[in-house]
Amino acid sequence: MLTLSGAKFAAASAARGRHVRFNWPLLAATALILSGCMPATVPVAGADPTDPAAKVARVGYRSTIAPYTSRRPAAPAPWRERNDSVTPQPKQDR
Repeated sequence: MLTLSGAKFAAASAARGRHVRFNWPLLAATALILSGCMPATVPVAGADPTDPAAKVARVGYRSTIAPYTSRRPAAPAPWRERNDSVTPQPKQDR
């Protein structure tokens, strides 16, 4: 498929009077020159992660649902009293 489309492109370019030729040595030289611009790799962390003797922080357990309290079954109460029990208290005037 690519050869067919490449042949069509070459034929179309030749028909327009342009000669398309890819310069592989120039591409290789450019890649070699640009590879020198790559930054040197530096370890981000201080300790080697593959070292089994490396000191690490202790792991503690914290429950993700610790503050949860069940709300069921709830005793039925009049809606106005329930609403008044959860509304914030009015602020004092200054």
